[in-house]
Amino acid sequence: MKKLAWFLVPLVLFLMLSVFLFLGLFSDPTQRESAMLENKFPDFQLPDLMQENIIYDNSVFQGQMTLVNVWGVWCVTCAIELPYLTELSQQGYRFVGLYYDQDLDPDFGTKTVNRVRTEVTETLGRFGNPFEFNIFDVYRDTSLDLGVTGAPETFLVDHKGVIRVHHLGDINPRVWRNKFMPEIEKINVERGISDTQKGLEQ
Repeated sequence: MKKLAWFLVPLVLFLMLSVFLFLGLFSDPTQRESAMLENKFPDFQLPDLMQENIIYDNSVFQGQMTLVNVWGVWCVTCAIELPYLTELSQQGYRFVGLYYDQDLDPDFGTKTVNRVRTEVTETLGRFGNPFEFNIFDVYRDTSLDLGVTGAPETFLVDHKGVIRVHHLGDINPRVWRNKFMPEIEKINVERGISDTQKGLEQ
């Protein structure tokens, strides 16, 4: 009996590990449930990327829905999604960038803020600019508070400053239709906005 037990224990452990790895292989990391959902957007006080004398805080969400897009010029996928985000912004949806740059970190490089601004201007000029403004997440503190693991990531923040959607990866027509629009419609109902009103009403 003991010999059988010694044989079965490794076999069971192997089977459990195999199932775990199999499930991970076919799981979609963009569908990871965010711990931030239904919570207030973390408190922050951060400068505008282009004008450091302008300071933003959580009041930017007051009374209006906002799509906070975490991005950087170093992110190839961010550039790919910019044209579609620009289309959405032209339909009345409000996008705010949460920008950070790895090369400003001493561990990565010595890029200056002026160079970052030049690169941002060039990138947005080339691919489209959906952003009302860009918040400069200087030390990535706010991104860490949000549980951001990379870029792009997008948060739908409602008119009360509560995070309603957290999406990892690019936004495309399918993601927008299936993931964002149902929640936007719910929020519009809560706010008493009719279906005929377009975009994220201010």
